[in-house]
Amino acid sequence: MKMPKQFKAHCPFCKAHTVHTVERVRRGRASTMTHIARQKKRANGTGNQGKFSKVPGGDKPTKKLNLRYRCNTCKKAHNREGFRVSRFDLVEG
Repeated sequence: MKMPKQFKAHCPFCKAHTVHTVERVRRGRASTMTHIARQKKRANGTGNQGKFSKVPGGDKPTKKLNLRYRCNTCKKAHNREGFRVSRFDLVEG
């Protein structure tokens, strides 16, 4: 899918339709303090690890796309609900 780098969209902060710049959101580093990470650390040693012994399933064929829309007038950014697409390109225009 090809999407323009800039287009007019509604800005929830300006409360008007302004030109927005689209940027792809990169995934952050996972936290080591989540409850599941602490559970995994406790389940060490020999023997059955319970729910951590299961073989994880495969990835989905397409990933959900996370985009950030930044307003060019107030410079604030907002997100919209992601959508699934196999290929994604930002193009000028």
